[in-house]
Order: sequence, then C-alpha cells, then structure tokens
Amino acid sequence: MPTNKRSKYRGSRTCGGGTHKNRRGAGNRGGRGRAGQQQGRFVHFLLRGELAYGKHGFVRKQTSPNRVLDVGQIDEMADALVERGLATRDGDALVIDANQIGIDKILGGGKVTQKMNITARAFSENARTKIEEKGGQIEIV
Repeated sequence: MPTNKRSKYRGSRTCGGGTHKNRRGAGNRGGRGRAGQQQGRFVHFLLRGELAYGKHGFVRKQTSPNRVLDVGQIDEMADALVERGLATRDGDALVIDANQIGIDKILGGGKVTQKMNITARAFSENARTKIEEKGGQIEIV
C-alpha cells in the first residue's frame, strides 16, 4: 500500500536526501540557472533543439512606420488645407504636396469628389485609380 512521503519522513533528519551535507548550495543540483548546459544537459540541445548556452543573433532596429492617409480624408480636408497654405488651387484642381502635411503614402479609402494633383512618396493602387478617375494626376517623388 502506498504511503504518504510527508509522513514517511517525519522525524527523519534528512528526509531521504542522503547525508546531511547533500542538500547544501546549488552544487547538489548541478548549478543554478543554465550552468552546465554544454556538459550534463547536452541532451536538451540534441533532442529538443534548445540552445545550450551563449547569446545568439541580434535584434534588428525597426524602421519608422509609413505615415499614411486615405485619399477620402484628403478630399474632406481640402478646404482646410487651402486655408492653412498647405495646398493650392490650380483652376478646378487641388494641388497637394504630401510631404508638406507629413504624409508618406496615400491610401485608397473614402470617396474622391474633386480633381486632385498629389505629389507623394507612394500611392496604393486603389488611391491611384480613384484620383485618376476624377481627372487628377499623381506624382511619385
């Protein structure tokens, strides 16, 4: 019949740990942390593919994300941009330099209700078609 280990070792000096010197420090368990990875725990590396020790690789510095804006939002902000001097009117066309308003890429969301000539670093295909359907022009810098 199985016995409870707690009661089995009650009153015993070392509770089944051998001599009283055995459970001192970290030497009894092979060191602390990842000590001995390249020696006694080499099987972890072989069987599980865990890296044994050392530092590997590097963390790549992330580039700043593109600042984007939908062409529909530009259409809505057109009058405000002209008032602030960030866009101009050339006949019936609105002329915008996206760099001046801090935008890198123009996306195709929203409705385009007026002719726009936009200069930017990048355009999505949807934005390109919407601008050109209204008779506007795009220029990639």
